[in-house]
Amino acid sequence: MTMRRSWAEDTRLPGPTVRPALRRLADGSAPLADADWILLLQAQGDELDELCNMADVARRDAVGDELTFVANRNFETGTVLDLVEVPLLEDLVTEAWTLGATEICMQGPVPATRPASDYLTVIERIRAVAPEMHLHAYRVPEVIDAAQRLGVSVREFYLAAQAAGVGTVPGTAAQVLDDSIREALSPNGQALPVEAWVETITTAHDVGLKSTATMLYGHLERPDHQVAHLRLLGDIQARTGGFTELILMPMVPELAPPHLRDVATGSASLRETRAVHAVARLVLRESFDHVQAAWTKLDAEALTAVLRGGADDVGGVLIDGTLLPSAGPESGRQLVPAEVERLAADLGRTVRQRTTPYGSAPAERQDVLRRVFA
Repeated sequence: MTMRRSWAEDTRLPGPTVRPALRRLADGSAPLADADWILLLQAQGDELDELCNMADVARRDAVGDELTFVANRNFETGTVLDLVEVPLLEDLVTEAWTLGATEICMQGPVPATRPASDYLTVIERIRAVAPEMHLHAYRVPEVIDAAQRLGVSVREFYLAAQAAGVGTVPGTAAQVLDDSIREALSPNGQALPVEAWVETITTAHDVGLKSTATMLYGHLERPDHQVAHLRLLGDIQARTGGFTELILMPMVPELAPPHLRDVATGSASLRETRAVHAVARLVLRESFDHVQAAWTKLDAEALTAVLRGGADDVGGVLIDGTLLPSAGPESGRQLVPAEVERLAADLGRTVRQRTTPYGSAPAERQDVLRRVFA
């Protein structure tokens, strides 16, 4: 299936076309139709500035003027399972705790060469070393793989993972919840159907495991796909209340799948990034308190712009440590507390170090992190 993004040159609409939808949004007397949101996603200039200002007001109404972050460490499942000598997985967990982390985020499948029981064993090993560490683990495809290989239902696997020590699960791999787009994004033409993703994530919520919600933008999708995706996430949230935050991630060109490099459009523009974050905040303002800026995928200008236009959180600071920085994706990228504080000061906000589910991190953990990264 070959698709090209019809707005590859960052198509945008003139102000007179967008302004009626903007007026309806400002009036607030009735919910906007999808057609209005599609127009607003294509705003530019003064209209885009006004849209972002409205999103910033919605952000302030929802969560106030805090800029939040979590101290975490990323692991790739297969990498940390393959460690057979120092540093072992246990050494990496101990190091992360010593450096001030409160969360380990683990993604990726257990390799086919290893027993499927390792999906649970690795959880138990992490929790044995750091019982107070929050474990945020396993995307939908990995949960399905684990359940199939273990011969259990998805629900049974979630319950087993929860009993072993998983605290929350990533809502990544949602991409765009449209089967035609997902098929085009899949390198083997065997994309996980939208129905399967929705059924799996709602099962997580049903057993008491909250998750993030995500959207990957800036590739083959159009504004109507983006709006439909946001609407579906809102519908799930209305049914389950299981999403902790929404994370909007542009497709980074150098990370695009090889089969898409000829048809994907390159990086999303600053204009599109601002519009997507603002519209997401406003479409979902009744159901999502938190919109996270994916700082590892945004340059400094875009990061500041989305934090002024609807986003309230910068996610994880991604502690690497020194034993094996490459144990997780995005190694070499850290956002130290002083940088978050400078960013907050520029925005006129206060900083709060949070836990994964948005409580405040214990004072002792905050002290450790700031002492290490002073």
